[in-house]
Amino acid sequence: MTSGPILNPGPRLLIGSGRTPDLAELLPPGPVLLVTDKSVRSLGLSDALFATLSRDRDVITFDSVEADPSRATLLAAVEAGRDGGANAVVGFGGGSPMDVAKLAAYLMGSGDDLDTIWGVGLARGRRLPLALVPTTAGTGSEATPVAIITVEGDEKRGVNSPVLIPDIAVLDAQLTVGKPRALTAATGIDAMVHAIEAYTSARLKNPLSDMQAREALRLLGANLVRACETPDDLEARQAMLLGAHLAGLAFANAPVAGVHALAYPLGGIHHLPHGLSNALMLRPVLSFNAEAAREPYAELAAILDPAAGSLGSQAAAARLIEQMEALILVAGLQPRLRDHGIAREEATMLAREAMKQQRLLINNPVPIGEDDARRLYEAAW
Repeated sequence: MTSGPILNPGPRLLIGSGRTPDLAELLPPGPVLLVTDKSVRSLGLSDALFATLSRDRDVITFDSVEADPSRATLLAAVEAGRDGGANAVVGFGGGSPMDVAKLAAYLMGSGDDLDTIWGVGLARGRRLPLALVPTTAGTGSEATPVAIITVEGDEKRGVNSPVLIPDIAVLDAQLTVGKPRALTAATGIDAMVHAIEAYTSARLKNPLSDMQAREALRLLGANLVRACETPDDLEARQAMLLGAHLAGLAFANAPVAGVHALAYPLGGIHHLPHGLSNALMLRPVLSFNAEAAREPYAELAAILDPAAGSLGSQAAAARLIEQMEALILVAGLQPRLRDHGIAREEATMLAREAMKQQRLLINNPVPIGEDDARRLYEAAW
């Protein structure tokens, strides 16, 4: 008998513009903890869901989630849910509220101590029923078994366990309409990186995640600029949400690698948005991997540009790097570390911090040591 990976299928999905209020009838009765942030609340994005939920249950709203959420924020959300007697959790927003919601649901249900579950496969208890509603098309957190929290020393630490995959996710394009161009661009690039890194992951690569990654890249590549330039285009926005979700499913089963590992210190130390951090490190890491990942990079290049299919694999792999760099620029992101106030001299410190992300570095097609990481940061400068 042969063995292979056990794949995570993802949550039950509600897909379509305006579907968010339908979530209420799928949750168990009783109080619910709604985890979000103040920006989402101020825009009124959660109003329709709150109104539907509150018709027949108490809603405990926790809206103090910040970018790169801290341990203190997570534990405050858990305390709010316990104080209100919540028996279900809804995460509503970008990756930060969804990650806090995932871990809050787990800690409230299991009673585990947070410090005992960092890493892969250590969260094995029960969690409360969980639903996630993304308001950006990027992180794919609603599809994955991963949650990231910023701990002491600006280090990002992760919990990776199938129990964190939600029961239900809602992909509602209305929630993403009108988002700022920079946010749309950064989150879209983040999702594309998920697809590329899953497709070339050195561990757990499999036919299902490959299929999801290819379709994700097709949807995202075809709609990113359109969503940036026409922010109220519901068709493009819905395609971006689906693409981001498929990319999330792909890297839930074939984990991301060097781009993410080197992006995390930029977010933790400089508080750059996660998608932007990925965009900054994408070109150097893809170039570093280009020979080892030549064939899969060539296959992905042909998805973004069918003309790349007639090129040799080396030229097509180079085309993928060019295509992604061009998308980053056309979407309106500034693609160099210097553009964001990061000094070239920081490369040594950033490389040292990146080495803490071994759970990601082991997935890279080429090993990345500390000296390699320093040179990659210098190349990104």
